Amino acid sequence: MRLVQLGCGITGLVCAELLEPNEQVDEIVLADIDPDAAERMAKRVGSDKFSVQQVDARDKPVLRRLLRGNDLVVFALPGELNVRVMESAVSLGLDYLDFSMSNESIRDFAKIHRMFKDAGLTAIHAMGCDSGISDIMAKHAIGKLDSATEAYIRDGEISKIDGRDFVITWSPLEMMEEVTTPAPIFRHGEFILLPPLHKRELYNFPEPVGPLPVYNTNHEETRLMPKFIKGLVKADFKISVSDNLAAAANMLRKLGMHSFDPVDVDGVSVRPIDVVTALIPRPVETIGKVKGYSCIVAEVIGKKDGKKMMLKEWIIMSHDRAYELCRSNAVGYLVGVGGAIGAELLIAGKVKRKGIVAPEHLPTDYVINRLPDFELPVHEEIVTL
Repeated sequence: MRLVQLGCGITGLVCAELLEPNEQVDEIVLADIDPDAAERMAKRVGSDKFSVQQVDARDKPVLRRLLRGNDLVVFALPGELNVRVMESAVSLGLDYLDFSMSNESIRDFAKIHRMFKDAGLTAIHAMGCDSGISDIMAKHAIGKLDSATEAYIRDGEISKIDGRDFVITWSPLEMMEEVTTPAPIFRHGEFILLPPLHKRELYNFPEPVGPLPVYNTNHEETRLMPKFIKGLVKADFKISVSDNLAAAANMLRKLGMHSFDPVDVDGVSVRPIDVVTALIPRPVETIGKVKGYSCIVAEVIGKKDGKKMMLKEWIIMSHDRAYELCRSNAVGYLVGVGGAIGAELLIAGKVKRKGIVAPEHLPTDYVINRLPDFELPVHEEIVTL
């Protein structure tokens, strides 16, 4: 098995490092436009399975040369590039895995599914932590009830660095897009779009995270769970957003600084969103400095033995421990673990389905039982309503 890890930030490098011990993996190419972090990881791990290439994935001929002759590409770049890489993977006969969906892949889901299926290939789509592990925890919790009609994902994070008003622990581009665009919720068979950062709610996360302000944002689970888990009539996603970040995001949106459409600045074409994210430290620059925790909760409501019940499942990781394990932060570690588990299922031949494979299609018990191996035991609480 020859694997390309395309994108070597805090999530991709965790995934690659966790896949390195797999006996069925012979080679892992670490490819990124900035290979420094990949070089450091390869040197630290000291495995001859790793090779590093500097690659601009926006350059189609370069991308095709990189992928040719390999078996699987793990995509960990900004989502705006994922369909482009999907198309190259299909044309060259590679299976594919990524950690999140893009607006383009959501819009063209059926078309992309058919593209991979017709080629006899598999694309595990949106298999990180949330989405990914979160969907699987929701499905697992629902399996413990007689029936369920509601599923909610809550993402809570405490991230602090002395001297900074807020910290973004994964792609600043994707985070800023998430908090400045309308948020879908699923209610009784239809999706309803809410305004960006529509309503602040205090959600009580398990300790040591505790209560945090959360908002609905545009996230994959809202679309995937109703599509692939039968019986749901309500579903949505909320993430913790600090008051400082919410205030900044709202102001940037009002100024138009969240736009992906280029504007002319003294004869130079610039996307406003790129100016914003260029001023935010990249996660690889803050690993080892950030303190706190990340917690993902799947909360489902249904019936058991005739009684209305709420069942919660969650996982939690500290930034300090994630750094000790993989030189990452908690968010990068959680996403990388989800991707690594999805990839190992594909490598082992446990995923037979062709076309797009959502997290809900993966063997639920396998994933839940595998998580403790990465110091991520699934906790559970059930309450009668």
